[in-house]
Amino acid sequence: MSDEKTTQRPGGPRKKRPFQRRKVCRFCADKQIIIDYKDPRTLRYFITERGKIIPRRISGNCAHHQREIAEAIKRARNIALIPIAASHIVQ
Repeated sequence: MSDEKTTQRPGGPRKKRPFQRRKVCRFCADKQIIIDYKDPRTLRYFITERGKIIPRRISGNCAHHQREIAEAIKRARNIALIPIAASHIVQ
């Protein structure tokens, strides 16, 4: 009889994730960049081709700036500076 404790996970041993560099909020890093609903070129980085707002974990924004980005995108959509969805793009 051995007194060793062996704990097995049901799915097998845990796999380690590869190292990923932490994303930095570009608005915190560079104070010169401002978030403005009248600047659709800056807002395009934060929406997908389908018109959805890119989440914080993907874009790397901090919570404060992500809220400002979301509000600016919604305002720009409201006055038709950026499309609401992919089907609204005029070709």
